[in-house]
Amino acid sequence: MSEQQTAEATPGTPQPAAVDPRLLVREKGFSGYFGEFARRIRGGELGSLPVIIGLIVIAVVFQLKNSSFLSADSLANIGVYTSGLGIMAVGIVFVLLLGEIDLSVGSVAGVGAAVWAVLSVTHGVNDWLAVLIAVAAGAVIGVLHGFFFAKIGVPAFVVTLAGFLGWSGLQIWLMGKEGSINTPSGSLVENLTGYYFEDKAAAYGLALIAVLGYAGSLLLEGRRRRTAALPYRPFSEILLRTGVVAVIAFAVAYVLNEPSGARGLPLALVLFLAVLVIADFVVRRTGYGRQIFAVGGNAEAARRAGINVNRVRITVFAISGMLAAFGGLFIASLSGGATKNLGSGNTLMNVIAAAVIGGTSLFGGRGKIWSALLGMLVIQSIQQGLNLLGMASEIQYMITGAVLLAAVVIDSLSRRTQKTAGRT
Repeated sequence: MSEQQTAEATPGTPQPAAVDPRLLVREKGFSGYFGEFARRIRGGELGSLPVIIGLIVIAVVFQLKNSSFLSADSLANIGVYTSGLGIMAVGIVFVLLLGEIDLSVGSVAGVGAAVWAVLSVTHGVNDWLAVLIAVAAGAVIGVLHGFFFAKIGVPAFVVTLAGFLGWSGLQIWLMGKEGSINTPSGSLVENLTGYYFEDKAAAYGLALIAVLGYAGSLLLEGRRRRTAALPYRPFSEILLRTGVVAVIAFAVAYVLNEPSGARGLPLALVLFLAVLVIADFVVRRTGYGRQIFAVGGNAEAARRAGINVNRVRITVFAISGMLAAFGGLFIASLSGGATKNLGSGNTLMNVIAAAVIGGTSLFGGRGKIWSALLGMLVIQSIQQGLNLLGMASEIQYMITGAVLLAAVVIDSLSRRTQKTAGRT
């Protein structure tokens, strides 16, 4: 019998403290990391992997079909057209984390644009003040939705469906008989999607800030997890991740600064990334963000843990309404003005599809804010590629629908695999 077996067989012999195997696997460096990665994949924890692979496939296919797909002009268009709907998708991610849905974002976007246009253009209110009032109007609408859902107990689906109809009527009423108000030249809203930073330092500077910020967040997270004796990423993995992000960020900056036909860094993309960073910080780094996940995972358990579930629900719908109104201003900027039809059509479906395709679960309690960016990049890349190939819009709808279905299927299979592996 070995010494270890003798020690185990002797009563009263002190045993060594159990060590989390995930800590050991991290200590092995890259081999341990890839082993951990394989374990997570087998357990159904796919994260953003499917959508990242999808983006690579989309880029390769369309670039082979049309060499202009990854050009400066094409990437700038993808960034600009992604921004407005992407900001709205961030709000939908918040709602989906609760396990709920908001069907009113399209009409709320229309109301936000109508409020701005009537105040700024028709009544001559200061442009900045009109924008703030429009965004605040979206937040108030969201609070109303959250109140009826959280306090009265009306299902979110019904509340926001009623809102979709009601706010569409308000939008038409605000726009009046003419039905459209053009965006003045040089106005704040026009510049949302029409302004580009032509200085090359802007694009490279933003890329540098993104890389340093990403590396800093990884290092800070690693230090906190080491202090708490939790699994953490080895420094070699942090270097690898930072290197990949740096290559992508500076490659995009280089393309946007191309001498031939490049317009520079779009302001719309900068604002979208700012919304993403702020929202991601709120969700991942604050107590409020943890409360959102708790309520989405199990509302009753969250209530018993002392979380004000009603407050979380109302504020989440307020965030969704606020970002919907803000996104509506981007749509108005792209379309040249506010109209009674702004936010209709496939706006709602694209926004929800972006959040789901990006990896946010429809079942609540699981997802990331950056899902909005990844999902919108998939949708807009498909649309941009098909436009370059001269494909009809109905083909775009069918392909986007198929991608959405695939995302939901992957999410469902992932949850089933995690349940089988005991990870839910």
